[in-house]
Amino acid sequence: MLRRTIGCCRLVYNKALWQRSEAWTSGKKSLTYNDQSRALTAWKKTEGLSFLNEVSSVPTQQALRHLQTAYSNFFAKRAKYPSFKKRRNGGSAEFTRSGFRLNKGEIYLAKLKEPLAIRWSRPLPKDALPTSVTVSMDAAQRWHISILCDDPTIVPLGQTSSVVGVDVGITHLATLSTGEKIANPRHDNREMARKRMLSKRYARTKKGSKNREKAQLKLARLHARIADRRRDHLHKLSTRLVHENQVIVVEDLNISGMVRNRSLARHISDVSWGELIRQLEYKCSWYGRKFVRVDRWFPSSKTCSSCGYIVDRLDLSTRHWQCKSCGSHHDRDHNAAKNILAAGLAVTACGSDVSQSVFLDALRSGVKQEDLVVKPGISVL
Repeated sequence: MLRRTIGCCRLVYNKALWQRSEAWTSGKKSLTYNDQSRALTAWKKTEGLSFLNEVSSVPTQQALRHLQTAYSNFFAKRAKYPSFKKRRNGGSAEFTRSGFRLNKGEIYLAKLKEPLAIRWSRPLPKDALPTSVTVSMDAAQRWHISILCDDPTIVPLGQTSSVVGVDVGITHLATLSTGEKIANPRHDNREMARKRMLSKRYARTKKGSKNREKAQLKLARLHARIADRRRDHLHKLSTRLVHENQVIVVEDLNISGMVRNRSLARHISDVSWGELIRQLEYKCSWYGRKFVRVDRWFPSSKTCSSCGYIVDRLDLSTRHWQCKSCGSHHDRDHNAAKNILAAGLAVTACGSDVSQSVFLDALRSGVKQEDLVVKPGISVL
């Protein structure tokens, strides 16, 4: 029943997307969510799509809402144009409050007589009132259930005086302003030989054959295992940084543009900077920490953290350099992390409209990095 429900959600989403695209291409007409909601009712009455009545109406209706959200993100230039969902990628079905029931720790979904057999990763918070339940299957055919509810156990952490700037990279996953360097686990490289073997097997199979489905499933399970390891490592790192520091400063990177470099695309994707920054941002919001992004055009690597001197050119292969102004010897990544922290503290103290010249002038006038500390109630650069 869950597989059929996910399949019906995928069909409704794809059919609605095709209908919207066709309406605009042929007559420059824009369809709304209400138009397609009425169309869904009509589809259920046709002979070829009558099987849509055999699954719950809640997740199929939610599929139209998800498509509306996808179009809203597209018109707001937050995402690309919506694409059709593929069966081999799995799928999901979202049940709102009218589509599920929680009874004594067991979840009953609409159209199902028995509760879901769940292996809980953690217990639900006491007296939790879930607002939605999403059942999904990934490309490796693993089933997951996500329950949305308020968690009162997440409370702000105690205040701490520690602040940190984070410079991400490929040789090292992250370099902190404290001087600590966190190694890049290179999860993808550890499984590269097996990935190549499975990719060759998949490429040699005939399209539409059972052997192709088996080869695709083995390859998807390998990718899922790599992704799980990467996500687990990033969660441990981000949780540690949030618990130890009151202010976390990172650089706003153009990752989508950086992966266009054919030589570094695989390594950048494997290190997953965007996921690390995303985790740091929402965990800081959870636990009452300050999260700051520094402008991507700020020359953090080329600026001397001691005197503020900016070198004209610094190749990517140059990992250490010496300042021509004050003679300080710098490790490229550590120097960048210290400058990112200084810029972030300037933003925190003076507001988001502060320019990079503000703290550079402070550095040139003799203010040290360790003096750039934000105290409660006092704006200090």
